[in-house]
Amino acid sequence: MHTRRPDPRFFANTLLVFTWMLLLPTAALAQSAIAGVVKDSSGAVLPGVTVEASSDALIERVRTVVSDESGQYRIVDLRPGRYVVTFTLAGFNTFKREDLELPSDFVATVNADMRVGSLQETVTVTGESPIVDVQSAKRQRTLDSELIQAIPTARAYNGLVRLIPSMTGGSNDVVLSPGMIVFGGRGGRSNEGRVQVDGLNTGASLNGGGVSGYRQDIENATEVAISTSGGMGEVEVGARR
Repeated sequence: MHTRRPDPRFFANTLLVFTWMLLLPTAALAQSAIAGVVKDSSGAVLPGVTVEASSDALIERVRTVVSDESGQYRIVDLRPGRYVVTFTLAGFNTFKREDLELPSDFVATVNADMRVGSLQETVTVTGESPIVDVQSAKRQRTLDSELIQAIPTARAYNGLVRLIPSMTGGSNDVVLSPGMIVFGGRGGRSNEGRVQVDGLNTGASLNGGGVSGYRQDIENATEVAISTSGGMGEVEVGARR
């Protein structure tokens, strides 16, 4: 009996497909963004301004765009972290916004007022990071790692959802251990909640609950974003986390 050996190219193509599938959820994830308008000292908009967002959170360290004819710019697909935003245009001072804390799934508005001068002159602005996303109708609460470690309950999603008004699911008892619950929001289905890790849905497609005993590592998460309404087209239901 003759047995045909598998073509090595089959294994190579299969590996390529699986690698692409692993990368796809992260690439499709709706990340954060920085957007705004650039103007001069008279209030006129400035097109053609080079806007750089730099952060250790980015693999390439720096991401660059150019303001359009209306002076607007938008830097998308940014990871959560601390950013420095720099605005440069020939004939104008360099404008720099430092210590911008960007949470996940958030659009931070950073406007710039540039004065006539040389590029060697830099105007540096440091202030509180935006806490309200004025460019989206989405309703979201972000819990950072410091808050997660401080809560007197189980550091798991079944405990966190009880901290958010309008969220429903499970009992009203204090959560003492991590567990799987089916949850939702007021005005929607009781099982429409979805748990995602870096954009990958880790719950059952039917009711959003956990599968195969998988437990999300909430304790070591940088932050947890809980969205209750106004999701974009990539969100399959009205409420998710």
